[in-house]
Amino acid sequence: MNVSSNHGGTARHFASFRDFYPYYLEQHRSRASRRLHMSGTVLAVLIAAGALARARWAWLLAVPLAGYLPAWVGHFFFEHNSPATFRHPLYSLRGDFALLLEVLTRRRRW
Repeated sequence: MNVSSNHGGTARHFASFRDFYPYYLEQHRSRASRRLHMSGTVLAVLIAAGALARARWAWLLAVPLAGYLPAWVGHFFFEHNSPATFRHPLYSLRGDFALLLEVLTRRRRW
């Protein structure tokens, strides 16, 4: 894993998503948190699909709220850590979808 630290270890940098994903999984050990993440991700996808299918563009404003709110509840109340979204937004989003795929294919416990 190619990880470097800045400012006393507070910032972590990852060379690739492959390097980031083990860190992402460490931050999502709580089953309740994983369930909240997956529920939020699915809800966000459904809202986005509904907005596109019905040409209800205002619904797209709800997508980030639907996806992030349950995930942040999981971090603050179950994981007791800070969401990686704040530091690694694109890797974090990709991690949410990678985890969802693993849960749906039963490679990771729901």
